[in-house]
Amino acid sequence: MDSENDKKALTESELIDRQVEEIMTDEDSADGSGKRKKKRKKKARSGEKPSLKERWKGYSRKRKIITVVVVLAAAAFLLSRCGRGEKGPVAVPVNVMSLTRQPIKEKLSVSGPISGTDSVDVVSNIHAEIITMNVKEGDKVTKDQILAVLDKTDLERDLQVAQNAYDLAVVNKQEKDKSEALGYEKATQDLRKAQADYNRNSALYAAGDISQVEMEQSANALNDAKRQVEGYNVVNGRGAADASYELQVQNAAIDLEKKKEELENAEIKSTIDGTVVRVNSKVGQFADKVEDDKPIFSIENLDQLEMEIKISEYSIGKVQVGQTAVISADILDGETVEGEIIKISPTGEEKGGGSTERVIPTTIRIDGSNSKLIAGITAKAEILIRESEDAFVVPVTSLIDDGEATYIAVVEEQKVRRIPVTLGVDGDVNVEVIPADGSEFTEGMQVILNPGPMTVDGALVTVLPQM
Repeated sequence: MDSENDKKALTESELIDRQVEEIMTDEDSADGSGKRKKKRKKKARSGEKPSLKERWKGYSRKRKIITVVVVLAAAAFLLSRCGRGEKGPVAVPVNVMSLTRQPIKEKLSVSGPISGTDSVDVVSNIHAEIITMNVKEGDKVTKDQILAVLDKTDLERDLQVAQNAYDLAVVNKQEKDKSEALGYEKATQDLRKAQADYNRNSALYAAGDISQVEMEQSANALNDAKRQVEGYNVVNGRGAADASYELQVQNAAIDLEKKKEELENAEIKSTIDGTVVRVNSKVGQFADKVEDDKPIFSIENLDQLEMEIKISEYSIGKVQVGQTAVISADILDGETVEGEIIKISPTGEEKGGGSTERVIPTTIRIDGSNSKLIAGITAKAEILIRESEDAFVVPVTSLIDDGEATYIAVVEEQKVRRIPVTLGVDGDVNVEVIPADGSEFTEGMQVILNPGPMTVDGALVTVLPQM
């Protein structure tokens, strides 16, 4: 009872995987007499083809189902033989198909959202009411078009205050420059006079005509005059206001520019050409207080659409920039639109949902601006991986993989002959086969559709009538 409940809890794909694994394990571990063989471990060799179990992980769901049916049918046949106690060579009944050349395409199906190639969220950090809304959802707009207008009353007043502060800072600096220039000019004149007095008194003191006290007074006057000159901020030979005045002007200029920008931004404009896809505010609301911190407007360029998809790490090696894709969606009413892969992310990311699988973000550019596709919906894309117009094609159920090589089994004179093959274009249900090791194909060969354990080289078979 517990086992049945466990199986019901599994997904259909996981159940198929488990059943096939059990069957493969049973076949590998039992010989014809029902005795268990000893398990032999094989060391992996460089360049060795992947085993059937490893390839199983890369199979699609459809391919897994077909494989399960084949394996179960083979097991049922063996059990029926054992039950009847048959001995000696018995012709194995087989279904066959005629080997022919035909076209085959390998495709990868994925899905993802449609979006515009360029988008922008329009926001405002100005605390002012919206007084005019010039656009609505669905309107096409151009770059620098005015979308909404804010109340400018407070902004204009703040600008005037900033302008006055700037003008005052400039005037203060100019007046200080003027006074400092005059003071510096007088100080330099006083220095020249003090220097002349000192020079004259030095000569008189040397001749004994003045006292030492008079000489020291002259020297002190000269030093005082020098200190006065050195105390001035000199620019280009003129006295000027110190750096604090210039800093006041710069700060006032920055504040003035900010207020001008805020007043200019009271007219909210689009920064791109596109279509308004969302309007999240209305007249009377504050521009910086949109509900849930949403943008006031969302604008997208819908003239060129893109599709964002995520490709499994197991399939990304087959995908390249430039490959074509066929886009389908419910909104297209059975029609399709072509696209092209234009970008593959250099890094992968987690698939999510508890899976250890990684996926790689990939972008498809959708051709045509007049299609019925719209941004925001989910669409399906079929990527053409590769194709062949003239290939030998068989169902995947016809393949035999012994862990060392892959074969198909053909019927010749009521006996089985295995032919080694390499695989080409994989059409999921059908696959291109290419003869290997010098073997050759001829059209009309009878290929066994569901080869089982008994279809070994030389085995006697009976071809069942084709339905």
